[in-house]
Formats: sequence, C-alpha cells, structure tokens
Amino acid sequence: MFSRIEGQPPRGGPPNDPDSGATDSVDEQSMKRVTAQFAAGVAVVTTRHAGGLHGLTVSAYLTVSWNPPLVLVSVETLSQSCDYMIASGRYAVNFLSHLQEFLAERFAGRAPLVNAQFDGAPHHFESTGAPILEGVLGWLECQVEQVIDAGDHTLFLGRVVKLGEGAKSKALVYFARRYRSVEP
Repeated sequence: MFSRIEGQPPRGGPPNDPDSGATDSVDEQSMKRVTAQFAAGVAVVTTRHAGGLHGLTVSAYLTVSWNPPLVLVSVETLSQSCDYMIASGRYAVNFLSHLQEFLAERFAGRAPLVNAQFDGAPHHFESTGAPILEGVLGWLECQVEQVIDAGDHTLFLGRVVKLGEGAKSKALVYFARRYRSVEP
C-alpha cells in the first residue's frame, strides 16, 4: 500500500515574504516558456485499470534513488491518468526512441488517441500488468510508494520492481517545444 502526502506549506515564509525568494510575477505561460529551454527525455507512462489500459506522454521523470530503486513521475492532477494510476497502484515508464515520435503524440492527445486496448500500440506485459511498449529504449515497472499533491500536478513515487533494456537507437527528447533525437 502507498501513502498519500497532501500539500504542505512552503518553507521560507509566506509567498509574499521578501525574504522567501518567492515572487508574484511568475505566471503559467512564463513558466512554460522558460522551462521549455530544458531538454528532457520523452517517456510514456502506462497503467492497467478496471476499464482497460491507459498511457500518457511525460517528460517529467526523475530517478530518485538507486537503493532502494525509486523513480518519480509528475502527472496533471485533473487528468484521468492521475485517477487511473492511483486506483491501480502501479505503472510502467517506457523510454521512447526517436522512431516513436508519433506514439508520443498519440499518448499526448495530439494525434489519434490510443484506445483502452492499446490497438495500434504494440505492447506486452511483465510482472505488474502495466503495458510495456514494444520498440522502447528501456522500461521500468513500478509499484506506487507515495502519492504527493504538488500544485496542479500529482507526483507518483514508485519502487522499481522490474526493468528491461530494449532497442539500441537514438533517444527521443523534447526541447524548445519540439521533438529531437540524441545519439547514444
């Protein structure tokens, strides 16, 4: 079973405290514009829930610990994905190759969506039942350890229970609001 950590007050004083370093001038569009200057790998996070299979494209992935093996993904709280991951308690992180840009777009909702059977998205299952996409560079299967409320997103801290390497290929990355590829 996993624990849920609800939003906690920020450290360093209230948001308008000049000593806190916080500012009221940071809006959502500015934040998106500036953070687009950070190159990030592209992954599809998948899960299995009562209604079928589900996945979403993310670039907010982080290895948290080697021992124990822990990873974190960030999911928009209002999305169905968040509800499905909480209900399931498990997920897989699939690291996409440069040949999978169209798949990234499908799971991001900017191309024909992948249905609950993952038709047109070749996959298989391993230990947790979360779908592992074919042709990925590598994958991690995770059991949810903690769910953390973080503003308009929810953070899923997962313990890696199984992993695998896949295709030997260029990686798919997202930089300046465009997909790009990176040599190994």
